[in-house]
This record gives sequence, C-alpha cells and structure tokens, in this order.
Amino acid sequence: MAGRAALVPGALLCALLWAAAGAGPGDNPAPGAFGHVYRGAVNISAERVYAFAYRSEPGQVDAVRVYVNSSSENLRYPVLFVVRQQKGVLSWQVPLIFRGLYQRTYNYQEVSRTLCPSEPTPETRPSDQIIFVDVTSMAPFNIAYELLVTRLENFQLETNKAFNFTASPSQPQYFLYKFPQDVDSVIINVVSDAAYPCSVVSVQDIVCPVYDLDHNVEFNGVYQSMTKQAAITVQRKDFPGEQFFVVFVIKPEDYACGGSVPSSIHGNVNRTWNLQRTKNLQVTIVPSIKKSVYVQAMFFSFLSFFSFYLGSVVVAFVHYIRVQRKASAGRLSPEHGSGMMTSSHPISASTPEGSSYGAIDESSSSGGRQLSSPERRPPAGSDTDSSVEEESDFDTMPEIESDKNIIRTKVFLYLSDLSRKDRRIVSKKYKIYFWNIITIAVFYALPVIQLVITYQTVVNVTGNQDICYYNFLCAHPLGVLSAFNNILSNVGHMMLGFLFLLIVLRRDILHRRAMEMKDIYTLDYGIPKHFGLFYAMGIALMMEGVLSACYHVCPNYSNFQFDTSFMYMIAGLCMLKLYQTRHPDINASAYSAYASFAVVISLAVLGVVFGKNDMWFWVIFSMIHVLASLALSTQIYYMGRFKIGFLSFPLTDMGIFRRAVMVLYTDCIQQCSRPMYMDRMVLLIVGNLVNWSFAIFGLLYRPRDFASYILGIFICNLLLYLAFYIIMKLRSSEKLLPIPMFCIVATAVVWAAALYFFFQTLSSWEETPAESREKNRPCILLGFFDDHDVWHFLSAAALFFSFLVLLTLDDDLDTVRRDKIPVF
Repeated sequence: MAGRAALVPGALLCALLWAAAGAGPGDNPAPGAFGHVYRGAVNISAERVYAFAYRSEPGQVDAVRVYVNSSSENLRYPVLFVVRQQKGVLSWQVPLIFRGLYQRTYNYQEVSRTLCPSEPTPETRPSDQIIFVDVTSMAPFNIAYELLVTRLENFQLETNKAFNFTASPSQPQYFLYKFPQDVDSVIINVVSDAAYPCSVVSVQDIVCPVYDLDHNVEFNGVYQSMTKQAAITVQRKDFPGEQFFVVFVIKPEDYACGGSVPSSIHGNVNRTWNLQRTKNLQVTIVPSIKKSVYVQAMFFSFLSFFSFYLGSVVVAFVHYIRVQRKASAGRLSPEHGSGMMTSSHPISASTPEGSSYGAIDESSSSGGRQLSSPERRPPAGSDTDSSVEEESDFDTMPEIESDKNIIRTKVFLYLSDLSRKDRRIVSKKYKIYFWNIITIAVFYALPVIQLVITYQTVVNVTGNQDICYYNFLCAHPLGVLSAFNNILSNVGHMMLGFLFLLIVLRRDILHRRAMEMKDIYTLDYGIPKHFGLFYAMGIALMMEGVLSACYHVCPNYSNFQFDTSFMYMIAGLCMLKLYQTRHPDINASAYSAYASFAVVISLAVLGVVFGKNDMWFWVIFSMIHVLASLALSTQIYYMGRFKIGFLSFPLTDMGIFRRAVMVLYTDCIQQCSRPMYMDRMVLLIVGNLVNWSFAIFGLLYRPRDFASYILGIFICNLLLYLAFYIIMKLRSSEKLLPIPMFCIVATAVVWAAALYFFFQTLSSWEETPAESREKNRPCILLGFFDDHDVWHFLSAAALFFSFLVLLTLDDDLDTVRRDKIPVF
C-alpha cells in the first residue's frame, strides 16, 4: 500500500507502552507485532494485555483489524476482548452470540472486527499510534485463545473501481470512501452471486464506534437489506466531512430477506454453533448524475406534454378556419365546431310536440301525450335550477313508466327512443359525476398526501430504506424526496387531464352558444351532448397523476391503492360514457356508480390482504364476479326494465313456483335460443365468457398482484365494449372521421408501447425489500428516468388519446336525425 505507516522504533515503543499503560513493571503489556498469531490461555486470575504501535503518515487513514478465536463452548465463561484506542474502546466476547427469531441463538467462536481508524491529522510530520488489546475471562479454569492483529491494505474505496471481499455474521466489514472534488453525489452498488445469506449494507458518518453487528447496524446512518443487489445514493451535503463508512453486515437468519430460518445443529432446537454463512460481495461506487441532468429532465417532461397543447391549438385553429369558410359559403352554421347539425336541415313534420329532444313515432308509444308546448318552454340554453323542472322529469309520470317499458322492449331501438327526458334535467344528472368526483378527490387526496409525507419523513429520520420500494439503481433524490424522477414522470397525467378539460369546455361552450341561437327542435340531430362524464374523466386523469406521484413518494404495501384507485374509476367512467352515448336516459346515476367504485376498491384492498394464500377469498370473489357479471348483463339486455314479477306474490301462493318456472323459461331459455336483441346478446355472451375466464384464472392461479388483476378485468371489459361499439357503428353504415380515426390508431400504438414498459417490473412490494431490489435496473432515458417512468409518460398519453376517442367517435352523426341513429 502506498504511503504505508512505518513501525515505531524499539526504544520509542517501550517508552510509549510504559507511559500508556500507567502501570508498574510487574504488569507491563507485551509488545505486539502486526501479522503475528498469538496463542495463550486466560482465567479469572490470569489476563493478557498486548500493545501494538505504528506510525501514520500525514493525511493518511490507517485501519487495523483484529482476529480472535477460542475453542471454548462454555457460554457461562466467555473470553472477553477489549481494544483500547486513543479515542475509543471496542469490546466483544467469544463465543459471540447472535439472537434470532423465537429465542433462537447463533454462537460463533471465531470473530474479527475492524477498529475505528485514526483520523488524519493536519500535521506535516508522522504521528505515532498505539493500540492495547486486553484478553480476560472470569473462568476458574484456563481457556485457550488465538489473537491476530493486521493492517488493512485496501481500506479506502476508490471511485469507479470494483472491490471484492467476504463477510460473515461474526466477521463484518466496513470501508472508507471520500468524495472527489468534482462529485456531489454517488451511488454505492453492491452485488453478490448468491442471494443468501441475507446481508445489510449501511452508510454511516465518520463517527466511532462504527455499528457493524446485526443488533446495532440500524442504529446509525442509512441502511438496506440485500440478497443479490443493493444500491444506495449518497449526497455530499449529507456528510460535512465529505467522507463516510460503507458497512457490510451478514445477518444470522434469512427471514428478513424472504428466506427461511435455518435448522438447528447438535440437536439443540434453539442453539446453533459456527453456522457457515460467508458471503462474497463486490462493491462499486460510481458518480451519480449532475444537477444539469435534473434541469434537462424537467424541461423534457414539461415540453413533451406542452407539445400536446400546441397540437390541440393547431387542430382547433384549422377546424375554426374550415368552419368559417363553410359558414361564409352559407353551407354551415359557425357553431358547427360543437358538433351541431347543419342549418339547412328542416324539421320533420312527424316530430311529436311532446318530446323534449329527440322524437319517436306516435305509433311506437301508447303514452305519446303532449307534455308541454314549445311556446311555453324556457329558452333552449337556459339551465335554471327550479324545482318545477326537476319535478317534471319524464320518469315521474306514471303514464310514461309504462311507455318506457314498451319503448325499451322494441326489437329495433333508435336513439330517439332513449333520449326523451328533458335535456336540462339529464345534464344536471350527469354534472353530478363531475361535482362528486371533485369531492371524492379532495377528501381522498388530503390524507394521502399527509400519509406519504409521514412515510418520507420516517425514511429520512430513521435511515431505513426498506420502508419504500424504489428502483434504487435509478432513484434520484431532490430535497426531502428520495425518488424525484418517479414523481416528476406523473406530470403528464396532470397536464393532459387539464388539457382534456379545456377541450371539453370548448365543446361545451360552443354547444351552449348553438342552443341559444337555434330553435329547440334542431336538437333532434346527433348524439345528445352531455359533458358531465367527460369533465369527471378529466378530473380523474389529473387525480391519477396526483395520487400516483403520492404513491411513488414511498411505494409500499400500505399505500398501493393510491396508485390504482382512480385507474378503476377512469375505466368505469369510460364504460359509463360509452354506454351513455346511445342510452342517455337510462345510464347509472353518479351515486350508484361511485358506490360501485368504492366496492371495487374495497375488494382490491381485501384481495391484497387475504388473496395471497386464502382460498376462501378467491372462492367468494369469483362467485361475486360471476354473479355481478350476470346481473349487469341482465340489466343491459333488458335496458334496465327487467323485473321478476313473481317475487311480489306471497309465499303462501302455491302458483308462485309455476310462475317462477315460466319467467325463467321465457326470459332465459327462450331468449338464449331465439334472442330478441341479437347484437346485445352476442356482446353479453362474449363479455361473460371473458369475465368467467378471469374468475377461473384467479381461482386456479391466485395471482399475487391482486390490484393489477382487478385493473385488468376493468380494462379488458372496456376494450371489449369499445371494440363492440366500433364494429356495430361500422355495421350501421356510420363513418369514422379523420380525427377519431387518428385517435384510435394513436391509442392502440401508445397503449402497446406503454404496456411493454409496464411489464418491465423494477420492484415489487409483494416481496421483501431485499428481493424487490433484485429487480432494480439502471435508468434508460436521459440517465434520469427508468422503465416505469416511461410507462407513466406513455400511459398518460394513451389515456388522453382514449378520452379523445370517446369524445369524437360520433362526430359523424351530428347531421343525422336521432330517429335514424340505432341503439346498440
């Protein structure tokens, strides 16, 4: 080793030993030599003291390691080793005892410890150091021992240079690292070919004593458990001395890393001797990213999604120019941008006066009475909140109740049959989705933010990096945040969610202007414009970004639902919106929809808690899943008008059973053999097969990631319904305009890319922290973002395009009468 300290001359050594011992000539310490094995025996009346002296060169850190062993297995009278240094004392006993689970003990007769190194002095001359090793025992008989003291040649780790070594529970290791002048942050990479024995990697300040045993390694600094891989990011600002110790401890048991407790030896259930748990490790310290990379990553994140804003402005401007040109030619109203009909379409004389918007023939309904005259209607654009309007809702009239039963059981339904309610009341119904999701978001997000701040504080104060499941090979801290890159990558959800709200707001404003300028009957064209669900979808996308960022502040088993709760709601809202498009009068209310989402989230939590090994949970969940699918299918097939009439009869009526059999025959067997609504039946059969397949798969394989399993069910059902909708749309000779066609293609491409990165698992809170770190990978984008961050970017864009598909899919119907638009 370059600059190795020289041995102290003999005369000076004797003087130093005499002065340091402070004792008479009868109990002088014996001069010791580095690298020499000393053998002896001690008892209650005989102890041994060894003195080792050396000289340190200026600016050099010298470390000494002491190896001891004893053949005695007598735990009542262990051999005690006390090492006295200039500024500290270190002591241990042999046999050295480690305690495990269930009062299990592990005893080692061979121990080696690294002494706290001497601090480099600012003096220009060499300094003399001396170490005393006391060997004692309270045994009334002799106990043999061996002692070896050596100088460490490779105590200081170097940047970008791998160093290999071995460690065991009774022979921990630690090394020194000093920050180079141009490095502000480093990553300590530790790897091993073997997963076990379980180990702990700790970073501690230059303070003596160094905590390097299993029972005290967690007392100071930052630490991680480890199987095959560990990584700790260390910043210069956290260590005023610009240097630190890297400590490696091997645990006596593997349960902390996911392993099992080893079997006992010597027939003693609770006591194990000299268990061989040596582990080969390699440590490499590499510089982390510079501050300029943080700036580049922030610019990349915001500019990437700001380009969506620019693209939307360009599309809106081009659309505005085209509309103005057509309007100047007298072909189209300037408000066509909201999806309104052309002004040249006349109003059919067959339009009944009683329809609020949309029309059906008198012959198709027995309840087609005039409810109000056009002359007495309020202006089309008014949205007053009078109770009179709400009480005049179509559903409150008994005549119309029977009318709905007749209309919704027609073989061929058109949009006019299912859009008969007053537009203002229906719009208010759907706006409840928007206001309710804002309320849910506020009450959900506030405790979430408080909780994750507490988690991050606990991590920073305790130094326990096993609390949070980061990708430690690509976790870039900023301020108090340990993985700022995982939080920054969620900005796309928030920016694109807000952009979607702006797009919906523009359409809403143009729609309101068109209603103010046109007669009420011109609203008999196109899909009814209700924007409440779209607003709710935009808020849900923004909240997905907020809660995903909160989850990634400290991802773990206790807060997994933060990352998926609003994904369930997004999938559910998209299905509701798709169904509402052609069934505006019979869609689910906001209260029942959000209550259903709450049940799903509750099931997700129960699944994570009980779904790993409990078969009873999967049986109950599969039954609920299948029954819910059948119940929902029944409601969809019968347009919400299915009733089991025989249940209203008393059980004493013996004819109830005959009626029950007739209902089951006519509504189930006969409908399945000769379905009245063939298209709906095909969709529901395929949908039930998919859901039953999910239920069987879950029952057989019991996937550990239950939250993703539930999300997969939602997404598959949404994709199935969307595919059915598009196929039926094309079958009905409807067109796909360029913008929705582009959005569909973009959605498919971006989702495919996003899912590729989603399945690149980088961590898993379903496993132990040490096992999760085996999946960690380096950054792949700008040296700042990992695969999961790319998933965040792409999934935000994919959700945005998905929302645009739902928003623009039926723009081709804006000039088509509702009594010509089929329902499917």
